[in-house]
Amino acid sequence: EISWAQIVVRLPDDGTGALPLLRHVILDDDKSSTYKLGLLRVLGRMADGAAGYARRIDDERVGVPLGLVALYWLRLYKPLLAANLPQLPTQTGMTGLGFVGEAYRQLSDLSHLNLRVGMSFTGERAAAVHTALRDAAATIRRMPATYLTYPNGGPVFPVQMPPRVPRHPPTVTLENAYLASFGELTVPSHLWRAMQRFDAWIEPAVIAEWIRLMKQYATRQGRSLDEATIVRAMTWADPARDTLLAREQALRAMNDGPLHCVWTGKALDQNNLDIDHCFPWSAWPCDHLWNLMPAQRQVNQHQKRDRLPSHARLRDAHERILAWWDRGYRHRGDVLDQRFVLEARSSLPSIPEGPLALDDVFAGVMLQRIRLRQDQGVPEWEGPDATKGSAAPRQAN
Repeated sequence: EISWAQIVVRLPDDGTGALPLLRHVILDDDKSSTYKLGLLRVLGRMADGAAGYARRIDDERVGVPLGLVALYWLRLYKPLLAANLPQLPTQTGMTGLGFVGEAYRQLSDLSHLNLRVGMSFTGERAAAVHTALRDAAATIRRMPATYLTYPNGGPVFPVQMPPRVPRHPPTVTLENAYLASFGELTVPSHLWRAMQRFDAWIEPAVIAEWIRLMKQYATRQGRSLDEATIVRAMTWADPARDTLLAREQALRAMNDGPLHCVWTGKALDQNNLDIDHCFPWSAWPCDHLWNLMPAQRQVNQHQKRDRLPSHARLRDAHERILAWWDRGYRHRGDVLDQRFVLEARSSLPSIPEGPLALDDVFAGVMLQRIRLRQDQGVPEWEGPDATKGSAAPRQAN
C-alpha cells in the first residue's frame, strides 16, 4: 500500500553564478575518483556548521583552514572505507588512496565522531592524528583542489601552503590556530554564501552523484553494493543530542546561588529546570555549550519548543544568557572554559581574534539567528505571555 511520487525541483540561479557552477562540478565535470564530490560536501558542511573559522580575505574570497578541511575529510571518508565502498575505479580495500597511510590505519579504533573541533589527543594518538591530517591536506591540495576547475580553466579552490607544516606537538587540540598551520584553502565568496544558504539542497545532489560513481566503480570490479550499507556510510553523523553536561553545570550553579530561566528571568529549581537549545535541534543540530540554556521546563517543552527566539526575545535575554555562560563555563578556567571558547569560535560567525569576550559570543549568536531565520525559515518564538522576570545579576566576563 505504498505509492511513490517523483518530484523534480529546479533551483533558480541566485544571480552570482554559484549554483550553475556547482551543478557543473557535480554533474558534468570529469571525475577519476570521488574526491571532487568529497571536497564539495566537506565545504558545504563547514559552511553550515563551522562558519566561525572562515576568514574574509576580500570581497571575492573567503579563506578556511586547510587542517579543518582535512579534519572534515577524514570524518567523511572514514565510514565509507570501513564499509569497503570503492572511491576509485580500481580501488581494492584502501589501496591507492593518497590520504590512507600508516597514520590513518593507526586511527582504525577511533570513531569518526571523535574527529571534531575541540577534541584533544596526546602521545602516539596525537602523532597519528597530526600525520593523518597532514596526509589528507596533501591529498586535497594535489587532487580535488587542483583539478576542480572553472569551465574555462583555473582552480576554483586554490590552496596556500605554509613553507613547512610544523611537527606535531605533544598534545594536539583541534582548534583554529592548529588547523590553520596546515595551510589555507580559498573559497569564492559567492560559492561560500550559496553553500551557507542552500547546502540542504546541494548536499543531496552531491550524495546522489557519489552513490552513482561508487556503483559504477563496483561494477567495474565485478561486485555489487548493499544499499543499506551505502546509506549508513553516506549519512553524516550529527552529534548525539546530549544536555547532561549543561544540566550538571546548572545544578552546580544552583548550589552557589539562584539560577534564572534565560527566557523569563524566573528562579529555577531542580523540579522545573530544563536545558533548552537556544537554536532548536531540529533546525541546526548543535550541542555546543553556548547553545544550551537553563530554562523553565514548561516554557521549553510547551512554548518555545522547536522555534527560534525572536530578535526581541534574544535581546531581552542578553544579560541572563551572559550571566549563565559566565557561571556555567567561563569562570572555571578549566577544560570546560576551553571547550566553550573553541566551540564558539568554530560554529559562530564573526568572532574576533584575541581574548574572547562574552558580548562577542552573543553578537555571533545574534548573527547566526538571522541566518537561520532567513536561510532556513525557522519559525520564531516571541516569548512567554507571562510578565518578564527580573534579570539575574550579571557577573564579570
